[in-house]
Amino acid sequence: MAAKKKDKKKVEQQPSGWAIGWTAFAGIMMFMMGIWWAISGLVAILNSEFYVVTQKWIFEFDVTTWGWIHLIIGVVVFLAGIYLFRGDMWARVVGVIIAVIAGLAAFAWLPYNPGWAILFIVVSIGVIWALTVHGHDIIEA
Repeated sequence: MAAKKKDKKKVEQQPSGWAIGWTAFAGIMMFMMGIWWAISGLVAILNSEFYVVTQKWIFEFDVTTWGWIHLIIGVVVFLAGIYLFRGDMWARVVGVIIAVIAGLAAFAWLPYNPGWAILFIVVSIGVIWALTVHGHDIIEA
């Protein structure tokens, strides 16, 4: 009877394949989102005429300013995505914080490039969910 309880505890402590998969998804999405942010930032820095503002919104910055914001966020998200696979706790925390910031920045980026902004918001929500629900499971795998 005691052996069954020990075996049951072992099974409960092992992460599921789904949990590890969602954490890997978050890491890969952070990696890709970092590249996307960096590319968007570089385009805005190198060619400020590329993005055209369609309407007046509450968040009005110069396109070059948005480019630097995107480039910095992209580098941080990219590095956190890489370190997430090492199981570093700071990468999970930074990943959630940066995904929240990236989602908010993408919301403010809507008038400049709505397609990319919506994609960034959706990916940010997926990353936040995966890291908060299953982030610790990749360490145990």
